[in-house]
Amino acid sequence: MAESGEGLGTVPEHERILQEIQSTDTACVGPTLRSVYDDQPNAHKKFMEKLDACIRNHDKEIEKMCNFHHQGFVDAITELLKVRTDAEKLKVQVTDTNRRFQDAGKEVIVQTEDIIRCRIQQRNITTVIEKLQLCLPVLEMYSKLKEQMSAKRYYSALKTMEQLENVYFPRVSQYRFCQLMIENLPKLREDIKEISMSDLKDFLESIRKHSDKIGETAMKQAQQQKLFSVILQKQNNVKFGKTIYINDRIPEERNEIVLKPVFEEEDENEEEVLTVQDLVDFSPVYRCLHIYSVLGDEETFENYYRKQRKKQARLVLQPQSNMHETVDGYRRYFTQIVGFFVVEDHILHVTQGLVTRAYTDELWNMALSKIIAVLRAHSSYCTDPDLVLELKNLIVIFADTLQGYGFPVNRLFDLLFEIRDQYNETLLKKWAGVFRDIFEEDNYSPIPIVNEEEYKTVISKFPFQDPDVEKQSFPKKLPMSQSVPHIYIQVKEFIYASLKFSESLHRSSTEVDDMLRKSTNLLLTRTLSSCLLNLIKKPHIGLTELVQIIINTTHLEQACKYLEDFITNITNISQETVHTTRLYGLSTFKDARHAAEGEIYTKLNQKIDEFVQLADYDWTMSEPDGRASGYLMDLINFLRSIFQVFTHLPGKVAQTACMSACQHLSTSLMQMLLDSELKQISMGAVQQFNLDVIQCELFASSEPVPGFQGDTLQLAFIDLRQLLDLFMVWDWSTYLADYGQPASKYLRVNPNTALTLLEKMKDTSKKNNIFAQFRKNDRDKQKLIETVVKQLRSLVNGMSQHT
Repeated sequence: MAESGEGLGTVPEHERILQEIQSTDTACVGPTLRSVYDDQPNAHKKFMEKLDACIRNHDKEIEKMCNFHHQGFVDAITELLKVRTDAEKLKVQVTDTNRRFQDAGKEVIVQTEDIIRCRIQQRNITTVIEKLQLCLPVLEMYSKLKEQMSAKRYYSALKTMEQLENVYFPRVSQYRFCQLMIENLPKLREDIKEISMSDLKDFLESIRKHSDKIGETAMKQAQQQKLFSVILQKQNNVKFGKTIYINDRIPEERNEIVLKPVFEEEDENEEEVLTVQDLVDFSPVYRCLHIYSVLGDEETFENYYRKQRKKQARLVLQPQSNMHETVDGYRRYFTQIVGFFVVEDHILHVTQGLVTRAYTDELWNMALSKIIAVLRAHSSYCTDPDLVLELKNLIVIFADTLQGYGFPVNRLFDLLFEIRDQYNETLLKKWAGVFRDIFEEDNYSPIPIVNEEEYKTVISKFPFQDPDVEKQSFPKKLPMSQSVPHIYIQVKEFIYASLKFSESLHRSSTEVDDMLRKSTNLLLTRTLSSCLLNLIKKPHIGLTELVQIIINTTHLEQACKYLEDFITNITNISQETVHTTRLYGLSTFKDARHAAEGEIYTKLNQKIDEFVQLADYDWTMSEPDGRASGYLMDLINFLRSIFQVFTHLPGKVAQTACMSACQHLSTSLMQMLLDSELKQISMGAVQQFNLDVIQCELFASSEPVPGFQGDTLQLAFIDLRQLLDLFMVWDWSTYLADYGQPASKYLRVNPNTALTLLEKMKDTSKKNNIFAQFRKNDRDKQKLIETVVKQLRSLVNGMSQHT
């Protein structure tokens, strides 16, 4: 107790440490003990002493506790010794009972084990049934998949695969057979893709081969629909009392020229109308599209399809080199293109997104540019108007067919206007040959009419109206030749031919009327005018023929108003319409007449030259023959006869021809005198020449063509007359004195001309000078000539210097 008191009196550090050791966990003892050594140097010893004291206290307490419970322990042992015998007996009984229970439970154990085995079998059977119930649908679906693959029902097979993957396989994914099936599905999908793509390739190859048949059927249907519309419209027009010819038919006067079918019916009794679905099996496309859609690769399929179709489009658009030679070449080209786009249009409307409107529009624009380029190039080689017309009909049916499927075709109709110009060119070339044949076959004589029937026949072909001719009794003659009614008929035929091209172009009557008039103007101003000009220039066309040509052109010009009426009757467009084009017949035939008149003047002068070339003057004769030269009299007789023919010409034409002939004759005679090759002229030759000029003046004064006033025609020979009078009278003093005066007697005599002729007479005088020197008069005359020559030379030189 003294120690305790001492400990309590001091700092109870060691007690605290011991309390912590007794009350804390073993893991914290280390830091507590470490604090013992961290204190003062003797702290360890004091702690050990404190620890021994604490141990002793505990030993005392344990001893007290044992002493307190010792008697109870002794009693417990005594009781156990008493129960020991009973426990041994109980053990024997339990052992015996256990043995007997073991022997009795052996049979139960055996039965229980049998029951357990049965229950396990039942559970296993139930489990197997459950698993089989899970597996059987999978196997049935897989079997169904195999059957679908065998039956080529690939789209259904893909749907079955989706069900297997999404519904059935997850239930039995732990089984090996399921894994094999799962591993086999991608291969089946690839097989389906390959098979469907192969079917698509076969389909594309098939429609490439049969595009022409598809297009032919589509174009035939479009043509039938158009013909039906035309017939219906015509019936309506008849019902309401209207007459419309444009874009439908040429008038009744043409015996109802109907639109010739571009495609002949294969079976006239065939009532069933085939469609593109009837001609083409599109199921490969649908299957392939569905398959690729299910496989999630729709974009690949779309790209492949469009790429292949674009390649086929380029092949379809590629023309054959000889396509322009026959209409069948164009027809085959058009039907293939139509077939291609009819298929594309069907694909557009029955599939979702395989082709789009933008894609088809792009494809069509590309094709349209190529088509126009091909047609423009190949049609330029066409020289047959019938072939061009058939080409036009094909283009119209082609455009109408594709327009019915929603494709824009305005550029095709614009191309038709280019082809129309070419068609007109081919018509013009054809009619140029027709006109040439008519001119070659014409006899260039007035048409003889024997009786009234012949007269009516001619009048029915050509609108001839002349009261004077109508009053004449039969037989009589019409002033024009046979070529006039033939040309008039051919011009109308040309109008019909030109009108054929205007059919079905969806143009108004005014536009068609304008087309007809312009093409007819081209026929008149270019083709007919060119043929007339070529005819006029031909060597075998003489003066009589030229006169008849002038008469013919006059009647053709008068007939132009009937041609205008004819066009008006066809188009129902009044001539009073502001924008109506007029026919240029007036200028056409006026130019032809002017050319014919000029050719008359030229040929008349050539004929005069032929007669003048027959002149055979003896320029050194001493005395004249006393009568005019024979060639000149023949020439004058010819002129009289030809001017009799000219009475059928307009007065001014005949007068101009007569004046031109007299002037040319005067000029030719003057040139004959002044010919440089003519070196000498005697006075006798001058006198003989004067006799010929007198005959020319007499011819001029006889008025071979009526209408001349006074001595107008005689003035053509005034230059010759004054020149010959000067030499005949030998009035040189008067000439030289009055030269340059307005009232000079020899005003028309040029000094140079007089000098030239006088020098030729001077040379003749010198030649005869040996004999003339013995005659005083001749010597005086020679001196006079020399004097006059000098004066004339001075006059000519003065004129030159003045100039």
